[in-house]
Amino acid sequence: MTTINLKEFFYWYKTDEYIEVTDEVAEELRADKRYEVTHHRRMKRNKANYSLDVDDGIEYAACEFQPSPEVALDLMEQYRRLCCALNHLPPVQGQRIDAHYLLGWSIREIALAEDVSCRAVQISIDRGLRAMRKFF
Repeated sequence: MTTINLKEFFYWYKTDEYIEVTDEVAEELRADKRYEVTHHRRMKRNKANYSLDVDDGIEYAACEFQPSPEVALDLMEQYRRLCCALNHLPPVQGQRIDAHYLLGWSIREIALAEDVSCRAVQISIDRGLRAMRKFF
């Protein structure tokens, strides 16, 4: 058994606090402390300090968008209505709109897959979108 000072390992201890732990736990705590010091030194050496004022997009990658409950409910309602409108279309129009807008296929790829002309696919998608607008 080894006696360690918790103040050395945890910053929130303001006074000395000694406890007795097993040798494995003490070694693990020391290894973690060494890793933290090494990491801090490596960051300082490589100048890996990022500022959110640089406007290079790091702040957007670091911050996740958390919508408010009202926005989340509005998005869910809009998604439900969109699915309802898509399900009310004829199957061919629904599949073509799904392939083009949701799967990202081009009109040409859809036409080749269904063995029809590109114009027929374009007309079908346009009519389907008009029908969905009326449904909304």
